[in-house]
Amino acid sequence: MDYTNPIIFQDFSDPDVIRVKDSYYMIASSFNHAPGIPVLKSKNLVDWKLIHYAMDELPFERFKDVRHGEGVWAPSLRFHKGVYYICIPFPDDGIYVCSCTDIDKGNWTKPWCLIAGKGYEDPCPIWLGDKCYLVLAFAKSRAGFNSCLGLYEVTPDLKNTISESYTIIYDGHNMSPTIEGPKFNARNGWIYIMAPAGSVKTGWQVCLRSKNIYGPYEAKIVLLQNDTKINGPHQGALINLKKDAWAFIHFQDLDCYGRIVHLQPVKWVNDWPICGYAPDELLAGSPVSKHEYLIDKDSNFKLETSDLFQKDKLSLIWQTPANKQLSWYTLSKGLVLSCYCHNTKAYRALHLTPNLFLTKLSFPSFKASALCELKLMENGDEAGLCFMGTDYSYICIRRIQNQNHLQIRRGAFNQEEDVVLFDCVYQNKEIEFIVKFQYPGLYQLGFNKTIFKEVYEATKGRWIGGKVGIYARSNHDSVGFARFKYYKVKAVKKREGKR
Repeated sequence: MDYTNPIIFQDFSDPDVIRVKDSYYMIASSFNHAPGIPVLKSKNLVDWKLIHYAMDELPFERFKDVRHGEGVWAPSLRFHKGVYYICIPFPDDGIYVCSCTDIDKGNWTKPWCLIAGKGYEDPCPIWLGDKCYLVLAFAKSRAGFNSCLGLYEVTPDLKNTISESYTIIYDGHNMSPTIEGPKFNARNGWIYIMAPAGSVKTGWQVCLRSKNIYGPYEAKIVLLQNDTKINGPHQGALINLKKDAWAFIHFQDLDCYGRIVHLQPVKWVNDWPICGYAPDELLAGSPVSKHEYLIDKDSNFKLETSDLFQKDKLSLIWQTPANKQLSWYTLSKGLVLSCYCHNTKAYRALHLTPNLFLTKLSFPSFKASALCELKLMENGDEAGLCFMGTDYSYICIRRIQNQNHLQIRRGAFNQEEDVVLFDCVYQNKEIEFIVKFQYPGLYQLGFNKTIFKEVYEATKGRWIGGKVGIYARSNHDSVGFARFKYYKVKAVKKREGKR
C-alpha cells in the first residue's frame, strides 16, 4: 500500500519527530499563536492526530497583544531517560525548555530559561555519554548574522549551560547559506546535524557529520527539489524507525496554505542519509509524491477540521493570535460556543484583534461555514468570519444605529484600519457565514445561500499560512455576544460555479 505526499495538508511548520517504542510524536512551530507548540501522534508516520499543545499560553506579558511572527520558532523534541524535552526558541528572549514524563497526557512544565539573549533560534540537544550539547542557529534580524551553527555544552537536565558562550562549529556562508534548523542524530560513531539551507522557498537539505561534537563537520546535500514540484524540501526530522530503517519528515512552503508536511524514505550510502528518490546514490535525492508505507500499520488517526461544539472543552483546532482570556468565550456542552463582544477599541484593524478563534487551512479547495445566532446588544458590537493573512477579508454583522448591518471588509498587516467594501441592513437573528476557497488560493465570502461574486487572493501570514476563523468584538465594554452553533469545513474537489 502506498501513501501520498503531503502526509499533512496543514500548516505544521518546522516539524520535529521522535519515535518512542512503537509511537511517533511530532511538534511544530506556533509563533505568536496560543495555545502554543502542537503535539501530534502517529503509529505509521502517515496518519496523525493532534493530542494537545505543550503551552497553554506564551510566557511573556507582551503576548496579551497580537505580535505577528514572534513567539515560538522551530522547537525540537527529544526523549532521554524517561523524560520528554522540548527546546523552545523565543528569538527575542532566548532558549527555553519544558518537559514531561508522559507525552500522551501532556502536563508539560512551565518553560524555564536555559539561555537568555536575542537572536538564538532552532535549538536541539544531544546526549553523548554523561554529557549534553545543544546546537542552535542565529536569526540575522536579531543577532546581526546568520548562516552559522553554534554549540553549547549544557547540563544533562537542560537546566543550565556549562559553556560560558557558544562555539561556532559550522560556517555555511560559502556552501550552505542561511543554514538553520539544525537537528542532532547519531549513528555508527558519527554525529549528524540535519539542517536546511538556501532559504525556505527555494532551499535544500544539508547533512553535516563529524566524529567530534565540535567538528570539523563534512557537509553533503541530501535532498533537492530537482525536477519535482516540491519546492524547498527541508527543515525537519531524521527518524530511526527500527534497526537501521530511517525516514525523513520535512515541510514544503505552499504560500497561503503554509508549511505542509511530507515524508521521505531514507537510504544510507557511505554513512550519508540520502532522502527521497535517489537513482544515483551518490547524489541528493528528490522528494517523492508517492511511496510504499514505511511502517506497515493501520491507523484511524486523523486531524479534525470542523467543530460542532459537542464537547465541554474548546476544540484543539482553534488558536488565538494572542494569549487567550477566559472572558472571551464560554462553551455550553452540546450547544454552542458563545463569543463575547470583548472590548477591542484599541484594535480597530482585525489583524490586531487578539480574540480571533482561528483554524488552519486543511484542503486545497474547501467550503467553511459557521452558523451564528446574533445577540448583538449595543452599537459597535460585531461578529463574523474571516480569512486572515497579511492581506485579509471578512464578513460580519455590525450593530450600527440600533440596526444590524451585514458588512464585508478588507485589511492588511500594514494598515491600522480596515475598509468597508459592502454594507446593508440585516434583519434576521441568525446567519450562516461562508468562505469558499479554491486552489491555489482564491476565495469568496458569503452568507446563508448567497456567495458574493468578488474573488480575493489569499496570502500567508508572517511565517505561517493563512487561517480562517470566527470572532465577536466591540468598540466598548458590552454585554453583547454571538452564539456559534457549528463550524464546518468540507473539502471541494472541483470548482463550483459562482452565484
